[in-house]
Amino acid sequence: MIVSLDHIVLTVKSIAKSKYFYSEILGLKYEEFKSEESDEYRSCLKFGNQKINLHQLDNLIHPGAKFPTTGSADICFISKLSINEWVKILDKNNIKIVKGPISQVGANKNLISIYIRDPDFNLVEIANYK
Repeated sequence: MIVSLDHIVLTVKSIAKSKYFYSEILGLKYEEFKSEESDEYRSCLKFGNQKINLHQLDNLIHPGAKFPTTGSADICFISKLSINEWVKILDKNNIKIVKGPISQVGANKNLISIYIRDPDFNLVEIANYK
């Protein structure tokens, strides 16, 4: 049986832009790691017990998604920081809130969420448990 999520992959146009957005604004930890199968370094973003691997569109890792494309993801992050604080951070960084704050239903509890776009136009939900 499946018990948890280890990592997901985002296909991005620019590792540098994604690194800045996810690490400098959202606070995820950026790391590079070496694959055991090659001498290439790869990029990831870590948070909690999970990570997001970043695959650059013009240098994809194989195997991968059959039709990798940028801007097709819709992900939700749970934050300990209040949504009101996130509104201030996003405003300070000139990041437009697409929707919210709004009530949503999460996997385990009800949420208060805001939605923004990352540099590749993926939909990013930042939420607090109610």
